[in-house]
Formats: sequence, C-alpha cells, structure tokens
Amino acid sequence: MTKIEKRGGTLGVETRAEDEKRTLVGYAAVFNSSADIGGWWTESIAPGAFAGTIGGDVRALVDHDMGRVIGRTASGTLRLSEDSKGLLCEIDIPNTTDGNDLWELVERGDISGMSFGFHVTKQEWDETVDPPVRTIQAVDLIEVSAVAWPAYDDTTIGKRALQEWRDTHSATNKPVEGNEDPAATDLPVRSAASVRARLSMSLDLKVRKRG
Repeated sequence: MTKIEKRGGTLGVETRAEDEKRTLVGYAAVFNSSADIGGWWTESIAPGAFAGTIGGDVRALVDHDMGRVIGRTASGTLRLSEDSKGLLCEIDIPNTTDGNDLWELVERGDISGMSFGFHVTKQEWDETVDPPVRTIQAVDLIEVSAVAWPAYDDTTIGKRALQEWRDTHSATNKPVEGNEDPAATDLPVRSAASVRARLSMSLDLKVRKRG
C-alpha cells in the first residue's frame, strides 16, 4: 500500500455538548495557507481539493492510529464538508475509552489540533522559486485525526513527486500537474536545522466550548 502523507492545519477546535451527544468540531485542513514542509518545499491546499473524496468512507482517528477509531462517515458519526476556510470536520465522540479520554483532553486544552491522512491525486509544482512550491489540487482522503502535534514529518512521497517533476520537466522549468507515488529516488537529506524547522511547525489552536 502506498504510504499515506499526513498534514496538520486548523484555525480552531470547539466542543459541543447537547443533551448527551458530544461533538468535536474543527478544521483538518486550511485552504491557501502556505506551509514550509521541513525546508524541502512550501505547500498549500487549493479550495476544492476534498470535493471529490469527502463523500467516501472516511474514518476519524486519534493520532493517526488506525486502531483508535472515533468516527466514520459511513455511520454518520463523522461529517465532512468544505467551506471557504477549509475541510470542516464534525465528530460525534463515542462513549469509549478513546472517546472519553479525547473529550477530556480537548476540554482541558491538552489536545487542540487536527490533521488528515491522504494520497495526492492532482498537484502542481513550481520550481522557478526556491524552495519549490507545491499546490495540492485534489486528494484521496483516508482519515482525519485529533492530534496533540499536527504531523508534518511524512515527506517521502512528496520528495519523490518533486524528483519525478524534475526528471520529466527539467527542460521547461514550468509548473505542471503530476501524479503521486512515482518510482523515483529521494532527494538528498537536508540539514538538521531544516528538520528542527519542520518539527516546530505544529499549530496550537484555540479551543472554544459551546454548551
């Protein structure tokens, strides 16, 4: 199975408690927000990137752990939509150990971020600038997660995509669309400073409670 890329990004997380139903609400991705991916490239997600995939069977997880499911679109306990800001998620939190722990941690402010796992299906690279710019135009959404540290450390697939772009389009040096999971080698390893910069990118987000 192709390795899943993970990214984090949200402007806010709120909790709703109505009757006995508990719902976690937030943005797993924000459109047109430039992110420095560990010094390798800058990246943004174009509006409409999730339009073709949010109707599929997507899971909500804790910390990208496939064994810690807290919601699912097929069961109606996870609801996804796009608005002008990004990918909006509503998760009805279950009365399970993971669900109860997550609700408590969000209310306390210990967990205040969201993230998502995906495969890119349409993208554009611009290598006329340094570092290159990657615009994600469409994805196959696998999961959304409530996370303490929004993930920016999974860059292998992106590096391979950039190398394929260089191999195929080095003569034109123009931004073009490409496909994910090319059979190409990784780019050279960058400095420890780049790695530290990547790890510092997690977004701590304000939590609001609505009763």
